[in-house]
Amino acid sequence: MTESTLPTEPATYDGDPVFELHRGGKMAITATASVSDKDSLSMAYTPGVARVCTAIAEQPDLAHTYTWVPNTVAVVTDGTAVLGLGDIGPAAAMPVMEGKAVLFKEFGGVDSIPICLDTTDVDEIVETVIRMAPSFGGINLEDISAPRCFEIEDRLKEALDIPVFHDDQHGTAVVTLAALMNSLKLTGRDPETTRVVISGAGAAGVAVAKILLEFGIKDLVLLDRKGIISSTRSDLTASKKAIAELTADTTGRSGSLADAMSGADVYVGVSGGTVPEELVATMADQGIVFAMANPNPEIHPDVAHKYASIVATGRSDFPNQINNVLAFPGIFRGAIDVHASSITEGMKLAAAQALAALVGDDLAADKIIPEPFDPRVGPAVAAAVADAARADGVARQ
Repeated sequence: MTESTLPTEPATYDGDPVFELHRGGKMAITATASVSDKDSLSMAYTPGVARVCTAIAEQPDLAHTYTWVPNTVAVVTDGTAVLGLGDIGPAAAMPVMEGKAVLFKEFGGVDSIPICLDTTDVDEIVETVIRMAPSFGGINLEDISAPRCFEIEDRLKEALDIPVFHDDQHGTAVVTLAALMNSLKLTGRDPETTRVVISGAGAAGVAVAKILLEFGIKDLVLLDRKGIISSTRSDLTASKKAIAELTADTTGRSGSLADAMSGADVYVGVSGGTVPEELVATMADQGIVFAMANPNPEIHPDVAHKYASIVATGRSDFPNQINNVLAFPGIFRGAIDVHASSITEGMKLAAAQALAALVGDDLAADKIIPEPFDPRVGPAVAAAVADAARADGVARQ
């Protein structure tokens, strides 16, 4: 037996604090009703529970009063785009989905159940989620690769009358917009005359582009590995062609990353690539750089600060962390509180505006967004989202 074919010992993680934290999982289900004697047992279960079941059968909306459904979200993934790890499958995705559930509870008071599906087929995912939807007040899609994530979300939104939210898209977009609102204020820019470059045309990039357009940005391009996404290219997928028509096609821009960066006011990175320093140097004065790839930003803050006035990343060890946890717990809390049938563009814009407003008088180049542990964040976002749901006509209470 050669050295290369010798059996290897399984890795041991005993004593590693990260693994110890995860031992047995990071969450558990606890009862809110005590069953300590015969009377409480008969009310929590049979025969008393039959009265509640019968009432719900006659008036289905009572499920939103007498069950956990309205305050419980399904966190659904197929494990194909997990953090920066890529397609690692449903089993390996579970620690991340558990973590998401913990964040829902800690920052929004929302219960959630991680569900990792052993399929990557779009039809199967959609069908599975539709069948289990009666058990939940909302669906949070997580770490599903593009472009399948777009079709999955669109079909589920069409089929269900509860909020469906792909956090990789919309959570990122909401927090990015909030940070940009304050950055434009600091640098004296107007949305209509601000030129934005988005590197990355996956789920996050497309969603960021759409919410920035909704906000009022007019001159915006997205890039993939082959350059600016415009209809002058013949290699575009359906989703890229659709976003090209809303962005580069409107201004006639095309070409390479160098073409895009020259004179740009804002760079938003959601790609995981690397932008050469010489291209960063060609940006407009008082530039804004959001390099959000983790753990390695597309432009390292040390480089970005040489040329830009405002720099943000996705990392917690630099100022201005653009973190989805600022958005999704409060968005679902607000939507659930008013029994919303969906999450609208108006609700997402309201969430971004609420986040931006929380910075208040503390606004500075190194303080464009609230901290994740700011206790005001969840309630402020929830209240803004609830108000927007009522204004948009999707609130049912």
